[in-house]
Amino acid sequence: MKRLFIIAMTIGVFITPTTVPRADNDDVYQGLSNFTRVLDLVERSYVDEVELEKLTLSAIEGMLKSLDPYSVYLTPERYKEFEEGTSGEFGGVGLEIASKNDVLTIITPIEGTPAARAGIKPGDVIIRIEDTPAKELQIFEVVKLLRGPKGTDVTITIKRERDGVISKITLTRDTIHVRSVTYELKERGIGYVRLNNFQDKSAGEVSRAMVRLENENGKQLSGLILDLRNNPGGLLSQAVELADKFIDKGLIVSVKGRAPDQSIEYYATKNDESYNYPLVVLVNRGSASASEVVAEALQDRKRAVILGTETFGKGSVQTIIKLEDGSGLKLTTARFYAPSGRSINEVGVTPDVIVENPEDKDLQLKRAIELLSSGG
Repeated sequence: MKRLFIIAMTIGVFITPTTVPRADNDDVYQGLSNFTRVLDLVERSYVDEVELEKLTLSAIEGMLKSLDPYSVYLTPERYKEFEEGTSGEFGGVGLEIASKNDVLTIITPIEGTPAARAGIKPGDVIIRIEDTPAKELQIFEVVKLLRGPKGTDVTITIKRERDGVISKITLTRDTIHVRSVTYELKERGIGYVRLNNFQDKSAGEVSRAMVRLENENGKQLSGLILDLRNNPGGLLSQAVELADKFIDKGLIVSVKGRAPDQSIEYYATKNDESYNYPLVVLVNRGSASASEVVAEALQDRKRAVILGTETFGKGSVQTIIKLEDGSGLKLTTARFYAPSGRSINEVGVTPDVIVENPEDKDLQLKRAIELLSSGG
């Protein structure tokens, strides 16, 4: 199975396209000719002296920014930081972020981090980082400003999604550990599994958690709650594998791009495991990407009840391409579609049961338990 990431902030797709549709050669040459001509005129004739390297970088960044919020050029320094950021442990404040409608939006604070402890919520908007307006920054510049050694401070200004109140918050950086799976046996033999993100082997960890819950229960679970709230995504292959554990046949998700090797359909396979008990999936505004793939597939196949609030709405796939000089290109190469053919990009997944959860963190969980206990 080809490995794809659906990115959120520092998670990417490690696939280099082998076949890419090309524009007409005459158009390409004319465009390059105009570009080099303008670049030469600016370098020689602009009122102030300019650096050619800086001009070229700005041109590349501007070109990619015109495409979508997720396509970014990574200088060698940024590419190295990107690779370090996928290790699962780093110094920072614990925020998953994305640009949505040209606004720097918080997908979710990571549980147990400085950002979560400060009360930052999914959907809040970052206005400034220290004295720099967020609208002037690329995503990877934001990441660089937020990360740093444990014990150091960074001040951000946010606008609350719910009431529009603007607050300045100083966060003390800490070591951020991303733990993928936690689980607990609830009353009436109901299992609860929380998946924080889709890392390598996350689907297997969920399976092991369900086995342990059944062992603790002494028999098959009467129902399962899969908690994908504030899960910003990760490996698409793990999302497919997880959905496949609960679906025996049919399309799980299709990925469609311009290049032939970027268009793939993922189908369910017959399972040996017996995971046929009732299933409720919890989602909220902080559920994005791979989380939305799982929720949408289970909803379309009528395998689970989706409970919570509308999800973030990120339905595109990025490919990370390393360039010869150590730099890299993070480029949107495909979008994913639910079994129904619907794209959730910029739309999100609408739950079957809407349960707002502004203050009481356990309200959605309580409703899920009530739903499974009643046989609904």
